[in-house]
Amino acid sequence: MRQGIKDIEFLADPTAGELRIGYPESISATILPVLIERFFEKYPRVVMRTDVVPSPVFKFPGLLDRTYDLFLARMPMPAPQDYPANDLNIEVLFDDPVVIVAGLHSPWSRRRKIDLAELAGAPWILSPPGTWLYACVAQAFAAKGLEMPKPSLISYAMDLRVKLPARGQFITGVANSVLRGDGDRPALKKLPVDLPQQPWRVVILTLKNRTLSPVVERFVECAREVTKALATQS
Repeated sequence: MRQGIKDIEFLADPTAGELRIGYPESISATILPVLIERFFEKYPRVVMRTDVVPSPVFKFPGLLDRTYDLFLARMPMPAPQDYPANDLNIEVLFDDPVVIVAGLHSPWSRRRKIDLAELAGAPWILSPPGTWLYACVAQAFAAKGLEMPKPSLISYAMDLRVKLPARGQFITGVANSVLRGDGDRPALKKLPVDLPQQPWRVVILTLKNRTLSPVVERFVECAREVTKALATQS
């Protein structure tokens, strides 16, 4: 009943309403700020409530119990076995593969070609074991017959994993969209390292068999517009 009242209010005034979004921290470091700005420009009276959901997020309890209207997330392919596909709609916005980066003033950034074996002893920053980033790096080293490097720092905190390499001492793996040319982006450079191509898709998830509210539909449309350029670049 509460949702029905909100829908009627939004139809009466399409610039008003409320939207609840769940997302992992890696989304906040890439597309979410741009998406919020674009949506605000169109619907300035909509109140957006966002919550960081710790990784892994593939059971989506906040979506299934309707704490959130939608989830923005990253999904490895193939999807995890415990992914509740029967309960959720999934729309792929774009593929955002993992790349290896260093700070602009790092000696690594001046190299035109780097063999992965050369990075085995480098000071790595990684997300914890069990995350997709960690798995991508581990599989890349395994494909070359190399042991996984011992990270100097293991952290879920995207802020640390991006800012510390930008200071010049560490290397890390990030989603390719982190390197977009926004003015507030840390000074990072993609290293010329061949990595196995593994899809890491940015997706938007909603409950299956549930009519989306008008404000959610508008946000999904906005997400498609914002990510269209990124999808073309990828």
